[in-house]
Amino acid sequence: METGTAKHGSPEAAESRFHRGTNQSGMRDHNERLVLSLVRLHGSLSKSDIARMTGLSAQTVSVIMRELEHDGLLLKQAPQRGKIGQPSVPMSLNPDGAFFIGLKIGRRSSDLVLIDFLGTPRASLQLSYRYPVPRDTVEFVSTGMQKLRGSLTASQHKRIAGLGIAMPFELWSWADTAGAPREVMDEWRHRDMRTEIQLLCDFPVYLQNDATSACGAELVFGQTGALRDFVYFYIGAFAGGGIVLDGRLYSGPTGNAGALGSMLVPDNGNRPTQLIDIASIAVLEKRLNARGIEAPHLWTTPEEWGDLGPAVDEWIEDAAAALAYAIASSTAVIDFEAAVIDGWMPAAVRGRLVEAVREAIRRIDAEGLLLPRIREGTVGVHARALGAASLPLSERFLIGPTIPARGT
Repeated sequence: METGTAKHGSPEAAESRFHRGTNQSGMRDHNERLVLSLVRLHGSLSKSDIARMTGLSAQTVSVIMRELEHDGLLLKQAPQRGKIGQPSVPMSLNPDGAFFIGLKIGRRSSDLVLIDFLGTPRASLQLSYRYPVPRDTVEFVSTGMQKLRGSLTASQHKRIAGLGIAMPFELWSWADTAGAPREVMDEWRHRDMRTEIQLLCDFPVYLQNDATSACGAELVFGQTGALRDFVYFYIGAFAGGGIVLDGRLYSGPTGNAGALGSMLVPDNGNRPTQLIDIASIAVLEKRLNARGIEAPHLWTTPEEWGDLGPAVDEWIEDAAAALAYAIASSTAVIDFEAAVIDGWMPAAVRGRLVEAVREAIRRIDAEGLLLPRIREGTVGVHARALGAASLPLSERFLIGPTIPARGT
């Protein structure tokens, strides 16, 4: 681990782990991350399990796990007795080992969430609006972090390891679509949100595209099983997505890979248009408004929309057709095993949308392609905020699940 005035393994070193930069290097750091990643994946593992999986010597694994236990990141479980030999002692992640804050800045709402080392939300806050204003967002974060931190004990507070921000890149480009004043949205062009929020924090702050972050949440916290390569769609106010290759989140050199909302798909008149103009929840809201139905709960209560009538049925049909084309087009470039669909919507609506996509993709001429399985996402409405919180978790404690985010 990073060297300094505190001796590695001392209480001072354990605390400094959460209040230092991320320029960590060396084999010890790699091995510690490897152990934590494997324990996270399997729930609990013994030293012999890890030695077998990694090829590290039993002595090396013993030293690593002892230090991680001393740092409060691992907990001993009840010994398991076999037929012969000494009982093995599985180790699991300590939920209170580290805490992370996630901030989602969306086009219709912002969310703050505090998660523990297992990824379990401990507290959350939401701010809804017609359009995002930079100064209001910074104020929401400033006051919100005080409330979130107030839910922790003094010792837990010292274990906040970072804050991640998930927000649309070039947010100002969507002023007309979002129905926002252009002068307000142009403010985002000249604001460095990561730097502004870093000034409020004594821990590192990271930034990633919002839909890419949602994809990262599915990878780190979701039930992806043995999937190694999949394309991911998150249907929020606007549609977006992410790409996972060989079990890793791929964001490309500019962090904007998987900008699936910009993919061209046919509309009802068979004219090319962007996926975002058909499969977004903002489109559903416009349809409802055109029928004289105000639906602010689309944004404030995404777990329960109630009965919105035929507008939802029509939107699902159109969105499914557009998503089916986007999936087929993506598969023509990369041989994905699966397409995962999640979004800011009730689970029942998501289930209907996924089933409609399965039906729609059967009607596409996909000769020469092996189309991927269509699957529901498993994280749900808070995938972007949880994905934001996963940025410091992955950057500081894990191996492989995500690419480095823009950070300190």
